[in-house]
Amino acid sequence: MSEFLAQPHDRFRASARAALANAHTLEAADSATMRLLQGRRDGWSGLPDVEVLRDRAHAVRMETIEHLERYLDEFRGSLEARGGRVHFARTDEEACAYVADVCRRRGARLVAKSKSMLSEEIQLNDALAEIGVRAVESDLGEYILQLDGEHPAHIIAPAIGKTVADVAELFSRDGETVEPELDALALAARNRLRDVFLHADVGLTGANFAVAETGSICLVTNEGNAGFVTSLPPVHIALLGMERVVPRLADLAVLLKLLARSATGQKLSSYTRLITGPRRDGEEDGPEELHVVIIDNGRTNLRRGRYKEMLACIRCGACLNSCPVYRKAGGGSYGPVYSGPMGAVLVPLLVGLGNAPSLPHASSLCGACTAVCPVKIPLHELLLDLRRDLVGEGVAPRRERLAFMLWSRAWSRPWLYRATTTLARVLQPLAGHMGPGRTWSAGRTLPRLRRRFRDT
Repeated sequence: MSEFLAQPHDRFRASARAALANAHTLEAADSATMRLLQGRRDGWSGLPDVEVLRDRAHAVRMETIEHLERYLDEFRGSLEARGGRVHFARTDEEACAYVADVCRRRGARLVAKSKSMLSEEIQLNDALAEIGVRAVESDLGEYILQLDGEHPAHIIAPAIGKTVADVAELFSRDGETVEPELDALALAARNRLRDVFLHADVGLTGANFAVAETGSICLVTNEGNAGFVTSLPPVHIALLGMERVVPRLADLAVLLKLLARSATGQKLSSYTRLITGPRRDGEEDGPEELHVVIIDNGRTNLRRGRYKEMLACIRCGACLNSCPVYRKAGGGSYGPVYSGPMGAVLVPLLVGLGNAPSLPHASSLCGACTAVCPVKIPLHELLLDLRRDLVGEGVAPRRERLAFMLWSRAWSRPWLYRATTTLARVLQPLAGHMGPGRTWSAGRTLPRLRRRFRDT
């Protein structure tokens, strides 16, 4: 996993520059994120005592993380009592191996997938391809990206950088000509995916939440594909990040009030499904087998440290929509899976700072991400902590560490502070042509320093 999620030191800057140069994609992403952000504002405005609700949601998530083993054991017992099967996977390799074993045992050749960022994280599609199993994405955005050989650029809107014309061209390349109209594109996708739903040997989904009290998994979607994936194939496999369990149904209700409103502005997504075990006697649809694969993949390492609040994330995407860096740099700059502020924090924690050193700097520290987070994760503070760790662990380049060390020592002494600010004011005309000032002034006007630039 670390090789997949990690990126070279200059990857973010290079990808961001490419995104800024692509006016077509930039306009599409900007328009979509602003629309989602406005939806969140409207959705939250209709909630009474929204801050009280956010506090309750934060408390639910932190209670879960604090007593995670207990709630995972309870979930396992509840689900297995209802005929489901639970497997704990410590790594991405273990998770992929279990899914592959289920497919081999059932003689599966076709897997219909609903949207799952966790399947992207563990590279499940590639693992299935190695054993001759074809995995087809049935979420429209994921299906579009699969046809184009790309990874998701957004947590809830994977193909956020694609326009209607882009998708029409892609669909026409893959089959008969499709007009660049929403209804025509939806019909084309529906026709192409119908055979997948009808002939899939295995249905695979993620899980937005799992309820320990009842052994249920909760799927939140705006398309009907998840209903087909979980009801038509004889086997359903759900991938569950270990931190996504909640203690009780009442706790789930709190989180659902915030999830859709934060993501799109809806009171609830179009489909909110609770699945508790496989098909029972007398039921007409549903799988013969339900497998829930609970995946660690580095999450345990976060539970006892100062970064444990990152595990509270409910994957709503609000921080991406509000982030000025994400809106301009694009999701692809962050790597193949998690992007935006939550990705800038989570990915370095999962793979190690040395494997993603540029991501903690992918922020203006404006705090917009923290302000919109429905479960009150202090994202900008965690990014600052990661930057400190970069220096403390010696991951940052030597020149950068030396520069900040000298700056810190200089500004801790009043006379040196006054001397350096005076010198900066004198040398400012040159700042736009050398050092960090050259990079800054390439895209903006370097502001003039005030004559009295000091604290009193």
